[in-house]
Amino acid sequence: MPVEPAEIDGSKILITGPTGQVALPVVEHLATIADVYALARFRKAEERAQIEALGATVLQADLADRDSLSVVPEGLDYVLNFAVVKSGDFDYDLAANAEGVGNLMVRCADVKAFVHFSSTAVYEYVGHEPRRENAPLGDNHRAMFPTYSISKIAAETVCRFVAHHHRIPTTIARLSVPYGDNGGWMYYHFLMMQQGIAIDLHPDKPNYYNPLHVDDYIEKIPYLLGAATIGATTTNFGGSQRVSIEEWCSYIGKLTGLEPTFQDNPKAFGSLCIDVETMHALVGETSVDWRDGIRRQLQALAPELVQ
Repeated sequence: MPVEPAEIDGSKILITGPTGQVALPVVEHLATIADVYALARFRKAEERAQIEALGATVLQADLADRDSLSVVPEGLDYVLNFAVVKSGDFDYDLAANAEGVGNLMVRCADVKAFVHFSSTAVYEYVGHEPRRENAPLGDNHRAMFPTYSISKIAAETVCRFVAHHHRIPTTIARLSVPYGDNGGWMYYHFLMMQQGIAIDLHPDKPNYYNPLHVDDYIEKIPYLLGAATIGATTTNFGGSQRVSIEEWCSYIGKLTGLEPTFQDNPKAFGSLCIDVETMHALVGETSVDWRDGIRRQLQALAPELVQ
């Protein structure tokens, strides 16, 4: 049985990284049932206006700058940390992603629960074997995002240390291919198919992942909060279904009439499917079939091409 979900209706929730593809729908949903504070650098006025229009309170700060976090109010119930920086500058990215989560947790040390959204990019490539939470870690995404995997590993380490030191109930959720009606990896593949661009595949096929639809991750957030422990609970967080890049591109082709073109590239991300046993024990199974999720995505973003 899953853990008891946290009661979030009417609560005071801080969400970082609110303008990103993953967190934006969370802000939109939670702002209708809770008192939401959205923290980001907000360098674009239109992004600030977008978040305010959803009913969230905007907090302008930089996680790498501890002093800027003075804008964070007292009395928060929960924190959802989606923030991530991928500038390619190791000094800044480690400061923002790793030191940043520490800065945030210290500022919010009295919360009932803190969820840090990490990534399955922390795992070393080992072929098609589903990664358990204790699997070896590695610099998985170096070819495309030089600082990403290392920053995520460092952030998890800082997160655990602060959770222990300040006794903050914490969950670390390693996301696997989050997507929805506002985008995701498969939509980029659709765009590549539309433009006739070859899609890189690791030669060790098929390339499996566990896509996680926005409906599912929003529905599971109260369970992630409920699973938080002072020892920092770590769990994979993806869809219950395993599906390959080849399969979802073929399905996109079926829906649109476009033909995917693949090319082998040893530097491409290899198969990164996850073991879902711990996740199912904590939050239960996901419900959105990956085909339905992709169909909905394309109907939202490219309705004129969906047959």
